[in-house]
Amino acid sequence: MAPIPTQQQQAIQTRIRNLLLLLNLSQAKLAARLGMSPANLSKHLSGRLPITTGLVNRICMDLGISRIWLTTGEDIPFGKNDSLLPPEMYGREGSGRRGVPVYDIDVTAGFGPIEQLFCDERITGVINLPQLSNPENERIVRVSGDSMEPGIPSGCYIAIREVQSDTIFWGRPYVVILDDYRMVKILRRNSNPDLVTLHSENLQYDDLEVPRAEIRGIYLVDAVINLNIKP
Repeated sequence: MAPIPTQQQQAIQTRIRNLLLLLNLSQAKLAARLGMSPANLSKHLSGRLPITTGLVNRICMDLGISRIWLTTGEDIPFGKNDSLLPPEMYGREGSGRRGVPVYDIDVTAGFGPIEQLFCDERITGVINLPQLSNPENERIVRVSGDSMEPGIPSGCYIAIREVQSDTIFWGRPYVVILDDYRMVKILRRNSNPDLVTLHSENLQYDDLEVPRAEIRGIYLVDAVINLNIKP
């Protein structure tokens, strides 16, 4: 395969390193995912070997990465484009392209239950997140608002899974579903067993106390995927 033009090499190397952080992968694990030796991947990232179109193709296909983002820095890493796996590929036996579905949904926009929004028509692609213990139960959605910054920046994506209200891990962030709105908050134990404290990471927001009986559903945030990565 032909090498990428020299002027693009360093920027692509930086974006690949960003992917290692984004996907919580070591260079060795990324090399294994791509079917290449860790030594050669290290040489590509250090400039001792050129970044080729073949390497770009393998990263885009094996990780579901946007080719536009990887080569130019435009778009987002897991953008809605032809480098993502189409919805019909998700979960297909023998496809070798399994992952967590990404939905075109802002989980903090609107109100009421969100499970009816989790339909195939809203899947924009998939992301392989091997660090998750139960990826088959996960869904990836967008978040807006600054109440959970800096931990969960506005515009980023989160991997969530529905849990029962009697299995809350106190101190962890959740998507909380109430009748009038949905929000992402850290759940804290309240001195009143009938209440739950909703805590914002952004200290400009006050804690909220809501009756347990008013919570219609909760989704544990298992991973934060910040797509606002610059080259």
